[in-house]
Amino acid sequence: MNNNTKTVLDFEKKIIEIEERIKNVTALAKDSDVNIDKELNRLQLKLERQIQQSYANLTPWQKVQIARHPNRPQCLDYIKALIEDFIPLSGDRAFADDATMIGGIGKYHGISVVVIGQEKGVDLETRVKYNFGMAKPEGYRKAKRLMDLADRFNMPVICFVDTDGAYPGIESEARGQAEAIASSIQKCLQIHVPLISIIIGMGGSGGAIAIATANRILMLENSIYSVISPEGCASILWRSADKAKEAAEALKLTAQDLKQLGVIDEIIAEPTGGAHRDVLTTIENVDKTIYRNLTELLSQSREELKKQRNEKIYAMGRNIAIDTTAKDNK
Repeated sequence: MNNNTKTVLDFEKKIIEIEERIKNVTALAKDSDVNIDKELNRLQLKLERQIQQSYANLTPWQKVQIARHPNRPQCLDYIKALIEDFIPLSGDRAFADDATMIGGIGKYHGISVVVIGQEKGVDLETRVKYNFGMAKPEGYRKAKRLMDLADRFNMPVICFVDTDGAYPGIESEARGQAEAIASSIQKCLQIHVPLISIIIGMGGSGGAIAIATANRILMLENSIYSVISPEGCASILWRSADKAKEAAEALKLTAQDLKQLGVIDEIIAEPTGGAHRDVLTTIENVDKTIYRNLTELLSQSREELKKQRNEKIYAMGRNIAIDTTAKDNK
């Protein structure tokens, strides 16, 4: 993961100013005999207070900014940290391999699992390689093939969701993007093994749902999950992307909103200051939550797992429709 890129979010400017002050004081101490311990302690306390203050009451738009932060841990970071003996598997056996959709088998806490996820890349070269996290039809067909493999050999599936959406290019539409996404969703509903999906950053539209139709849907605290980006929504409703902040409010795309609506099952806490400030703690929190949920699901039979997943998704649609109707009638 690339920690060299300095991305400053609007509401983090005061935090960055204090961090720069700490760096300057530390550098000054190296060139002189001045004791700076007292000043460093004061600045460190000030920094901690500022981080807590800045992150205490985040708006939906601010959470969108955090979810997009380039230094958040990505799919391959989680795989490297959590999956032993990972063997990547390539290709959809129909057209090509899609590098965006990472897939393979490995060991998770000694359990053989299939892992699927979207990788965005950390610099220009890798972002181009992974197509900025936007999968093409062959990516979703690869995911479908790997879910079939998991079902055949009775291996749980763990999915790391992080995409702005499926790739909208002409070639993708020509190769059946909509059908590939729909088939992947259908396969999620058909398999008889535990399926856990974790939204680790951006959960964008059908590109996310294709691998997030799961027994347990988990979300990192500052990630988002939405049918459309705030900018896209604003362009449609207000004919201006400048209304993205208002759109973010209306879309109910935060983990807290979606937990209340029953779309997701659990929110995974991030360290104060966001996942990009403490990658190791974030991965540890994700690990504990996945393992607890997986242990619970492994106690169910294959038929129970499939039934629970289908009933959960169908009920989700009914409940949201009822909730929306009730609000409209008020």
